[in-house]
Amino acid sequence: MSSSTIENESDTFEIGETTVHRLGFGAMRLCGESIIGPPADEAAAHEVLEHAVEFGVDFIDTADSYGPGVSERLIGEAIGDPEDVLIATKAGLLRNHSGEWIAHGEPDYIRNQVLASLDRLRTDSIDLYQFHRPDPDTPFEESVQTFAELKDDGLVEQVGLSNVSVEQLETARQHVDVATVQNRFNLGDRSNSDVLEACTNSDIGFIPWAPIDGDDLADHGDLLDEIAGEHDASHRQVALAWLLERSDVILPIPGTSDPAHLEANVAASQLSLSDDEVQRLTDAGV
Repeated sequence: MSSSTIENESDTFEIGETTVHRLGFGAMRLCGESIIGPPADEAAAHEVLEHAVEFGVDFIDTADSYGPGVSERLIGEAIGDPEDVLIATKAGLLRNHSGEWIAHGEPDYIRNQVLASLDRLRTDSIDLYQFHRPDPDTPFEESVQTFAELKDDGLVEQVGLSNVSVEQLETARQHVDVATVQNRFNLGDRSNSDVLEACTNSDIGFIPWAPIDGDDLADHGDLLDEIAGEHDASHRQVALAWLLERSDVILPIPGTSDPAHLEANVAASQLSLSDDEVQRLTDAGV
């Protein structure tokens, strides 16, 4: 799909009192190799963020573990804290030079991390603060209650979860209003369909991570070839368009460090699939 004018034309969704376009941007890939350290060209990373906002992307997702700290810093440097862009970040994972992602939901650690994130993002309050992953060594409710307290203290506007089950979502909702859930979901990986259904029923934003993973799309190559050909689009654009059609609460956050890929991702919001095409793609994962 090609377009002379790149503009985010996705529908909108309310996160708390803030309305955002449903097609957002994931800032993980702005970091160095294995999501450790800075990118080779920080100026280019700044440009990608600036272009995303210029194209009408007003929902950007990051995490303190991306870098660690690098992605948040780049966002703070490139765009600061604009009133018309919702910045979501996360806490709850440790990193090391081996590239491991280690769950760490201890309350004092989360309270420390929110201060670091506030500084890097150059803001007084985080728009959406997400618990990155339940920690088997820390009671889930203790971690969630910490996020609730940060909201009560005014350091956080909205609270989200990531990598949770339906049961954990319902447990968390006993302690705090949950604005969003971020779980893996895409055309090829429907393993979190039950969580998506729970979010849809309760009007909770569902942020699918790895929304256009190439390996997950490979099993549907023939169908994607056919539909993409009808729209002069790429496989990934069709997969993003399907996510936007799948549920009104889905907020895809495709990430990239490449300006051309950014343009292609945003252009997917202009792709209109027919009801039949949406159903065929949906059925392909059943």
